[in-house]
Amino acid sequence: MSFLLWISLLLQPADAESAPSDWRADESRLLSDWVALTNRSEFVKAGEAYFSPDGMRIIFQAVPVPPQGVEPDQHYSMYVADLTRDAQGKLTGLSNTRRVSPKGSASTCGWFHPKDRNLILFGCTIEPPLAPNKPGFQVGTNKYVWSFPENMKVVTLDLSTLKQGSEPAPKPLFDRPGYCAEASYDPTGRFVLYANVDPAKQVGEKPDADIFIYDTSSGTHIPLVVAPGYDGGPFFAPGARRICYRSDRSGTDLLQLYAADLKFDSGQVPSGIEREYQLTSNEHVNWGPFWNPSGEFLVYATSEMGHRNYEVFALKVDPALLEAAAAVASPQAGAVRTGVNLAPAPTATVPGLPRARVTFAAGADVLPVFSPDGGWMIWTAQRSEPAPGETKPSSQVWAARWKGVDPFAQSVK
Repeated sequence: MSFLLWISLLLQPADAESAPSDWRADESRLLSDWVALTNRSEFVKAGEAYFSPDGMRIIFQAVPVPPQGVEPDQHYSMYVADLTRDAQGKLTGLSNTRRVSPKGSASTCGWFHPKDRNLILFGCTIEPPLAPNKPGFQVGTNKYVWSFPENMKVVTLDLSTLKQGSEPAPKPLFDRPGYCAEASYDPTGRFVLYANVDPAKQVGEKPDADIFIYDTSSGTHIPLVVAPGYDGGPFFAPGARRICYRSDRSGTDLLQLYAADLKFDSGQVPSGIEREYQLTSNEHVNWGPFWNPSGEFLVYATSEMGHRNYEVFALKVDPALLEAAAAVASPQAGAVRTGVNLAPAPTATVPGLPRARVTFAAGADVLPVFSPDGGWMIWTAQRSEPAPGETKPSSQVWAARWKGVDPFAQSVK
């Protein structure tokens, strides 16, 4: 499969009247101590950052600022950095930032091993990507292009092998046809959740990703969600009995959020999903869901405020509402084929889940994640001042303290 274009969104100008005058004040109910962890002087753009299990480091993807007169890289590289804090424990920035992907490769979706502090996981082509397009917003076309190089693999790297002056040498975790990425470990480190774009399922220009679990002990791949349309961005819930993800199940590029209860065999190995829950059903793009460590709610990005002004929202995964929706769902209504034997599992649409808006700044706020203790949220934001000669802020990694108050005390309908 050659490169694919996905989710070509017509970007509309932001509504100037809706732009908040003071985003810190508007966000202060839930957030405080905002800080840009990356900056335009070092990176043309940066984002999709995740914490290490001890909360001391992050892994993120970025395009470095090139030497004067040299064009920036077309694709993201992967980086690992230590978090710096002041005497009161407030995050202040990064140190010891180092590239962990080979020069000239394309990388995405990093993760730390839960038990081995030197082992990281990410998507990487290792060699130059088989995709000549530049991912991102395409100037002059009003389209956002996602790149799906067929040589993108899930790879691992032992950070202790990094030597100054030598190129990182990540190794594929497994080998299968098509784009493989969007991977993360379960809390034990045995199971890897990931998405695969199978070239055999290609229909026109739209990719069709499915969600799998890779068992590192047996070397087997367990299909979880193989419904038509792009199913991706999966994460284990705390306890690893449930997952969340987003899907273009409708084929309209209007992504919706889903969760699913995993099914296990007698050896406690995942064998599929027991039931799927559709958490959002609207006319917006909802993506990048991530669990709060409590397991009680998700944070995600949505185009609800406009395609030039994605904002972060929180969504309460209310057990009572999930159970009520499951009780009335027909066994075959919206069934998604899943599991080792591809048996149908029912999909329950869950209406009325409480929501709360988290971010309020103009520009995109996307890909929110929590620190392991839930005390901090990091995300990708366009809220810095534009660099000299540029008309809009670049995407950079931001962090803020999560206050821990009930986000749904002022629920949004």
